[in-house]
Amino acid sequence: MSDLRYTDAFLREVLQQTKTIAAVGVSKNTVRPSWFVSNYMHIRGYRILPVNPGLDGQALFGQPAHASLHDIPKELGPVEMVDIFRRSEHVLPIVKDAIDALADKGLKTIWMQIGVINHEAAEMAQEAGLNVIMNRCPKMEYQRLMGELSWGGINSGIISSKRR
Repeated sequence: MSDLRYTDAFLREVLQQTKTIAAVGVSKNTVRPSWFVSNYMHIRGYRILPVNPGLDGQALFGQPAHASLHDIPKELGPVEMVDIFRRSEHVLPIVKDAIDALADKGLKTIWMQIGVINHEAAEMAQEAGLNVIMNRCPKMEYQRLMGELSWGGINSGIISSKRR
């Protein structure tokens, strides 16, 4: 798991198969990257389940925040992705909780944000049959792979005026 390169096809498939994201460590502060990323994904149609003990019960992105992954009720349906906004040294217990709490709720992917790398947690998740993405941002990958960055003047290689 030392290679952190992922194919566009793999990332696109993960993003297309995901409907619900548990955002661990999300902030209510609108200038924090965790809020900005989660809000963007919410606007793009993903259901965001905020997970932060300091926000327990507060509404964020149209959903009540939960103190932990274990507190997400089964009635909410499948949770396909856990997006981790915590430092690398805090990831292992989060992944253990994700596997324990969400394995029977449709969990498919552990996504660690930019700068977050934990090989032990990644190996544990892979052994549990989960996809693992480290040191990437789903918002940035969504924009790049769905062609949105080109509209902002950034060459994503997805939309082009050149003939193939």
